[in-house]
Amino acid sequence: MGSGNEKAARALLDFYAEAGVDTLLEERPVDRFASDASPSAAALPVRPQATATSSLDLGARPAVAPALTPPDEAAMAAREAARSAKTLDELRSILDKFDGCALKPSATQLVFADGNPEARLMLVGEAPGRDEDIAGLPFVGRSGQLLNRMLAAIGFDRSSVYIANVVPWRPPGNRTPTPQETQICLPFILRQIELVDPDILVCMGNPSTQTLLGTRDGITKTRGRWFTFNTGKREIRAMPTFHPAFLLRSPLQKRFAWRDFLAVKKALDETQR
Repeated sequence: MGSGNEKAARALLDFYAEAGVDTLLEERPVDRFASDASPSAAALPVRPQATATSSLDLGARPAVAPALTPPDEAAMAAREAARSAKTLDELRSILDKFDGCALKPSATQLVFADGNPEARLMLVGEAPGRDEDIAGLPFVGRSGQLLNRMLAAIGFDRSSVYIANVVPWRPPGNRTPTPQETQICLPFILRQIELVDPDILVCMGNPSTQTLLGTRDGITKTRGRWFTFNTGKREIRAMPTFHPAFLLRSPLQKRFAWRDFLAVKKALDETQR
């Protein structure tokens, strides 16, 4: 019986790890739907000689949770903050100090960008994953390794492109960012694209495509098609394509991504600064 329970527990942990759940927020389970969310006195060990620092003890809770900015106020603050950035360094510094996105407290660090800020080709994904959250750089896990090979196939590498995400903080458990979280972060990536001012923008995956290009169709319909993206300074060509993470799960689709990257290479060769 004990062996069976142990196997079931290990299987459950393996499932959570595969799903991207790799962080414990509490030492004990808490029923959030109970009328009183705080653990009962019987559930907690008695702690004699409690001091002012007892809130740091295992299982204790802070008296007051930090208040979050309402989404509409956070979105307005994001627009004003993004507009004030004159350079990419300023934009990064502003994002480091920005507390309007609920994803920031649970993330390890800001994942701003990687590559050459003066590149003619910019690629934008959706949000960082676990590996990106640890490294502080976008596309560094298995999907990043595949992206590196895709870029090399058309004669590029990370020093000749610029890579970012719509959302710069990792969502817990690698979940999809909520529409509110995306809208709060949107002004920053729009300003980032404007400051880089690339000749070609590649949207990696459906969320990035729908957010930046305003499309409603799925990525299988939009990939390989040219769109127009207004940077605020000029109109540039934009190409949606499959996200490398999707290609790892569906390798037969790589041939379509290959066609997309060839089209991007051809457009860059034909485009003059």
